[in-house]
Amino acid sequence: MRPESLVTDHTIYACVMGSRAFGLATESSDTDLRGVFLAPTSLFWGFEKPPTHVEGPADEQFSWELERFCELALRGNPNVLECLHSPLVEHADATGRELLSLRGAFLSRAVHGTFVRYAHGQRRKLDADVRTHGAPRWKHAMHLLRLLTSARDLLRTGVLTVDVGGRREELLAVKRGEVPWAEVEARMNRLAAEAEEAAAHTPLPEEPDRRRVEDFLIRTRRASALEPYPHEEVVQGVEPTGRIGQP
Repeated sequence: MRPESLVTDHTIYACVMGSRAFGLATESSDTDLRGVFLAPTSLFWGFEKPPTHVEGPADEQFSWELERFCELALRGNPNVLECLHSPLVEHADATGRELLSLRGAFLSRAVHGTFVRYAHGQRRKLDADVRTHGAPRWKHAMHLLRLLTSARDLLRTGVLTVDVGGRREELLAVKRGEVPWAEVEARMNRLAAEAEEAAAHTPLPEEPDRRRVEDFLIRTRRASALEPYPHEEVVQGVEPTGRIGQP
């Protein structure tokens, strides 16, 4: 099975991410498509396993296989968790809807570390740009402010909100380079400190509900195993009845 077929034929959940999901889109914004596909269980029975992710087939499209997606979400991966909370859902079948119902099971206090580590990595890149070019990439600065705000609010409330809402204009002003870098730095430092404080009192559980997610994955794999094999062929010497080597 071609990787693209896994996306076109086996997607259980698809959404729009990026600036459009964040409420920060402008006329020049791309449409970033993200999704989750369920590789047929029978594809795992051979030596060659299905891919854990697929790029395409459309431009700006990226999809994860369900198991890989769940693993990353349980670890608190910011990109994956935000995908699961996108306000712009394009498709969700019955399995996809059950995945969405599990959103809370993936959240835990681990998000403080994962979001902050990701933010630190982006901040180092911005600082390097300032040293080299005298200014940061303002679009990246805007998205870092958005991420830090999202992390702080998630730790405070236990709810992950992707759309920036009323903060749209102040963030777009950063993207346009209308806010001095010193002020942007101050905002970043303040948000990081507020996230640190929120982590000490967060309503999020210590650990994600891994058992609940694993139960969902096992049931889904089992249901898929009962479906017809996608490349059903009679191997030489083996009949569909299972009699081996008999005429």
